[in-house]
Amino acid sequence: MASKALFFFALLSLLAVSLIRTASANNEEDPGLVMQFYKDSCPQAEDIIREQVRLLYKRHKNTAFSWLRNIFHDCAVESCDASLLLDSTRRSLSEKETDRSFGLRNFRYLDTIKEAVERECPGVVSCADILVLSARDGIVAVGGPYIPLKTGRRDGRKSRAEVLEQYLPDHNESISVVLERFGAMGIDTPGVVALLGAHSVGRTHCVKLVHRLYPEVDPALNPGHVEHMLYKCPDAIPDPKAVQYVRNDRGTPMKLDNNYYRNILDNKGLLIVDHQLATDKRTKPYVKKMAKSQDYFFKEFSRAITILSENNPLTGTKGEIRKQCNVANKLH
Repeated sequence: MASKALFFFALLSLLAVSLIRTASANNEEDPGLVMQFYKDSCPQAEDIIREQVRLLYKRHKNTAFSWLRNIFHDCAVESCDASLLLDSTRRSLSEKETDRSFGLRNFRYLDTIKEAVERECPGVVSCADILVLSARDGIVAVGGPYIPLKTGRRDGRKSRAEVLEQYLPDHNESISVVLERFGAMGIDTPGVVALLGAHSVGRTHCVKLVHRLYPEVDPALNPGHVEHMLYKCPDAIPDPKAVQYVRNDRGTPMKLDNNYYRNILDNKGLLIVDHQLATDKRTKPYVKKMAKSQDYFFKEFSRAITILSENNPLTGTKGEIRKQCNVANKLH
């Protein structure tokens, strides 16, 4: 009996050790998102991405605005997995070709970054991480804060155009919907106010704002700003293919700063969401605080971008590392 008992306990011990090793192996296999995920597999990855962003921004200033929009349009739709970058196929429409993605461009420059990384480390760095890190470095390029972001994302295999409307708030929706959509990702009210500060840079196409000018001018708009808007958008039904736009911030149009908040408090916000942000009782206190303090804006902006970048990523063995960012590997 004693020998049987010893055998039984020995068997249990072996089983316990096996389970511990399996759990340990699984943890090693999927550490999730971590700082410097590629420090061993591709030590130069982040430096290459940073240098490519710098070079591309030097040649094409508007790339930084695109990279900043990319992180929102990708990470806010279910998962931060570069689904935004996929092209349409015979079976499915891509996210980037939907109406909600109007104005998104410069995807070819992400391909340029991917090619540079692939030359150093083939098949190692995901397009999802390149998308996130290019946004981080693009923020710095336009005068924003450096935000340490984790890596280790893997790429999704399908676009999510069919559910995009459920996740991305539109610029004409109520501030309640905007707060609810961001809140679902864990971003609180000051975080939402800070993220919308990205409207400090870039431009708004006339097709997105003519409803505030025609047939009648929105009385909420600052009369002094209306003259400029009418000059830039002279047609009630602008040609969507024409490059007609108004700079989001005429004062510092190429700089991410807190001037946006001063503008919207002065009724110079171009979009309905800008106006609501400055007037709704839930958001106005934070708008005022960010208008007074750029440090506070940058602190909340950094926190919100971090949360956004970590929204439901694919890690470990989930997803894949795409060879090309616009095509899932199975289609090669």
